Amino acid sequence: MRETQLTGRRNIDAVAAVAGCTPLMIPSLPDAVPVADLLEAVDGIVLTGGRANVHPRHYGEALTDRHGEMDEGRDGVALPLVRACLEAGVPILGICKGIQEMNVALGGTLHPEVAELPGRHRHRMPPGCTDPAIIFELRERVRLRPGGVLAAMLGTETIRTNSLHGQAIRDPGERVVVEGWAVDETVEAISIAGARSFAVGVQWHAEYDAESDPVNRALFSRLGDAARARCRDRRFAAS
Repeated sequence: MRETQLTGRRNIDAVAAVAGCTPLMIPSLPDAVPVADLLEAVDGIVLTGGRANVHPRHYGEALTDRHGEMDEGRDGVALPLVRACLEAGVPILGICKGIQEMNVALGGTLHPEVAELPGRHRHRMPPGCTDPAIIFELRERVRLRPGGVLAAMLGTETIRTNSLHGQAIRDPGERVVVEGWAVDETVEAISIAGARSFAVGVQWHAEYDAESDPVNRALFSRLGDAARARCRDRRFAAS
């Protein structure tokens, strides 16, 4: 059992400074976090990155050493939370592991290690590197779906992002629309068809340099706008 609950400072700063919202950490403890009660307390959700991966039993595979570290507590919160957000129209942004959780929650599958696939390259940071400027270097060129959600939001069909992941989407889940691909065709961004509010997942760490990076700033700004719109709608409905 995990004795502490943590989240990265960059996520907190991105929500506060760029989205313009009050950041609250959600414990990865299913028994302590009733999803319905949680959605009454918040107006938007960020599914952050994390070292642990989604347990493969959630997409019909047996656990092996290749799947890496697990956090079944987070699975027990994040997967139903994705579905509840979409049903209730709560804005959601999935980052790195978060995009994978969005996909699995909707019936999709994951590759345990992208670099093992023919024609794919290594998407992780340089081994042993501790310099954030190198770790988060914009080394990945991402092609966006013409006319898609991200292309329209960013006003371009090609962007540069950081790349810090081993797993990635294999089969998109129901309603999952692929919005971006790396040069080796690894899925880098998704949206959710028919979502009532902002619902986007990205494979890169959008919380890094979110105030200055135009792509990451746009993602958090749009999330903040959607959260404020939900807040206004709820106040109007209650009046």
